[in-house]
Amino acid sequence: MSAHQNARILLASTALAALMTAPLATAVAAEIELGVYGGWQTSPHSRIDGTLPDTGSYSELIGWDGNPFAMPPYYGVRATYWQDNGTGWGLEWTHAKVYGAHDSTLFDRLEFTDGLNIITVNYAKRWQNQWKQLTPYVNAGVGIALPHVDITPANVLDGGRTYEYQLTGPAARLTAGVSYELNDSWNLFSEYQFTWSQNEASLNGGGTLSTRILTNSLNVGVSYDF
Repeated sequence: MSAHQNARILLASTALAALMTAPLATAVAAEIELGVYGGWQTSPHSRIDGTLPDTGSYSELIGWDGNPFAMPPYYGVRATYWQDNGTGWGLEWTHAKVYGAHDSTLFDRLEFTDGLNIITVNYAKRWQNQWKQLTPYVNAGVGIALPHVDITPANVLDGGRTYEYQLTGPAARLTAGVSYELNDSWNLFSEYQFTWSQNEASLNGGGTLSTRILTNSLNVGVSYDF
């Protein structure tokens, strides 16, 4: 792992730790909401850059498939500490997925499918019962990408596959949605979510892969307040 990658990971980890300890330690929560969701997730093309032992440096623009309902499916969980003024702080983990489309000449396998894990600390705002039982909300978060890297360069012998979790860099998300109040504790919600992650992966046998991955998703879920 390069010194540049170590510096990026250290910066991302430090930022996440600071955000987790400062706001959540000082905020007085009036309510805690726990939510789980799934949905339809896609990802646009992005450029992959890096080095390989046999071919040296490379740069390719490739497509990504999300396949959100293939096992393991796309899903996420979120905890939010809401205050009386309608703002809150939370922690969120999204198990996103991307499969490299078959337009790369350099890799036989190129996936982050178990998954492209995005972990963020969120700042949220809601407008409680703005439309009777409907509550619109937004949140924004920053944090880290912890994907399961599943990559095999083309034309390599056994042992050239990278198959492991790696802390690859910083991540961020934006969410906007609306929840429907079923009763005092349970809610249904639907939302649009965008994530960004900058990923710097190390490959077994030498080599690197760098790529920025964006995801777009339409989520539906259920939450519990207490």
